[in-house]
Amino acid sequence: MNDPHRAAPHRALEGLGGREREDPPPDPEAMEARAATAVTEAAVSLILREGSEPALLLIKRAERETDPWSGHMALPGGRREVVDSSLVETAMRETREETGVDLARTGRPVGRLPVVAPTNRRLPRIAIHPFMFTVPVGTPARVASDEVDAVHWVPLSELRDPACESTVAIALSDGDRDFPCLRVRGEVVWGLTYRILTTYFERLPAAV
Repeated sequence: MNDPHRAAPHRALEGLGGREREDPPPDPEAMEARAATAVTEAAVSLILREGSEPALLLIKRAERETDPWSGHMALPGGRREVVDSSLVETAMRETREETGVDLARTGRPVGRLPVVAPTNRRLPRIAIHPFMFTVPVGTPARVASDEVDAVHWVPLSELRDPACESTVAIALSDGDRDFPCLRVRGEVVWGLTYRILTTYFERLPAAV
């Protein structure tokens, strides 16, 4: 007999975060404070493909000199642009442009996770808003942008496997430092993406 949670992960995901599709009305004082600190806003998509083997969509960013996260494994997403009426629209637009997955047509929004930001002062001042979606079984993804080198549907079972937990040595100004990471598909998932995924897995029911 089919497991109803695995057949419809969105049922288990609902309630993990706010389900609002639009951002709340802007607060003038908050906007002024944000402008004063010059923080760029961005959004990423956690896309869970339904089915007997639920899988999460990850991308590998292309090598680009202007990209501080060049070559990294990441979630689809990017910076908010003037055409975006809300941050969830940023996540959806960037996902479509990078992977060809049209969340406006096939995606089901199921919540959002807390905002994350780089802790390294040498990185851009940016606030990243993670939004969660589910898509139907069989939804394809492809490399749809020169900013992306590869796309991967990675089964949740693989991402949650303790054998994937590891560390990676990153060269910093004061020497090498070990950071926690996941090793999947011959690649390393660390940093902001690792932090977002860790929060996601903590809130995701074990039945999914």
